[in-house]
Amino acid sequence: MSETTRVTSGSSTKGKVIITCAITGAIHTPTMSPYLPITPDEIAKEALAAAEAGAAILHLHARDPETGKPDQTPEAFAKFLPRIKQNTNAAINITTGGSPYMKVEERVKPAATFKPEVASLNMGSINFGLYHLVDKYKEFKFDWEKPHLEATRDLVFRNSFKDIEYILATCYDNGTRFEFECYDIAHLYNLAHFADRGLVKPPFFVQSVFGLLGAIGTHPEDVAHMKRTADRLFGDNYRWSVLGAGSSQLRIAAQAAALGGNIRVGLEDSLWAGKGKLAKSNADQVLLARKIIEGLGMEVATPDDARAILQLKGGDKVAF
Repeated sequence: MSETTRVTSGSSTKGKVIITCAITGAIHTPTMSPYLPITPDEIAKEALAAAEAGAAILHLHARDPETGKPDQTPEAFAKFLPRIKQNTNAAINITTGGSPYMKVEERVKPAATFKPEVASLNMGSINFGLYHLVDKYKEFKFDWEKPHLEATRDLVFRNSFKDIEYILATCYDNGTRFEFECYDIAHLYNLAHFADRGLVKPPFFVQSVFGLLGAIGTHPEDVAHMKRTADRLFGDNYRWSVLGAGSSQLRIAAQAAALGGNIRVGLEDSLWAGKGKLAKSNADQVLLARKIIEGLGMEVATPDDARAILQLKGGDKVAF
């Protein structure tokens, strides 16, 4: 990366690990877990409990409260964003990923409308396979679920350079920082490309995603390779976080924390809280992440620590 000013965070945040909690997402469907939050009340309740457990950042999607289908309208987000903000100091992160079936113009609307402190931004296109989950369930609660999963056999989650430019142009002037979601090594190079063009500014909050079918795997060497590449490309100008999909969630979290990284958990990424044990809440996973961090002799970052580490604009500068 060329001509980028070195970014440092204060000594008061040294050794502190940010926990992001992704509350509901758009991958899992209602049949998969009775604990997956769907309604605005459920999403708000789960978000607040996750923050109380130690999550400094809350990553949010919305769903149709009747069917659980992903809903990327600003109106859907408006039903829970103010309640969450009024009851926690945690930083709010609004998805621009939405669902792989949505166009970028639809996906960016909530972040453009509400101007959050953080928004996610997928840094490249990938095959996005969920079809292998179909055979795990004999029947589905809602008619949309099975075809939604089966159709991913022929689905490319589009995040072209033009799409990324569009989201950056739409949101950056709002002071929103991005959680750069990198599903493969090439996505780090895509981020470096945008940094070289001056379209993104450090510190880069790099969220490495492991374990989705069509993206990088979950082997410890995959995790190490992602970090080595990011170190080489960005040096001190990025803050690393990881999310492991499914059963890999906590193993990858532990490896990343030991390597100095941050952690993302939540029912968007995994439905589990141990082998064969469904997580009954997002807070369950946050507490497990907290045990890892504190067991390694580190501290869990507060929301204000996270703001300092990532240079966020502050919760008083959002539009909700």
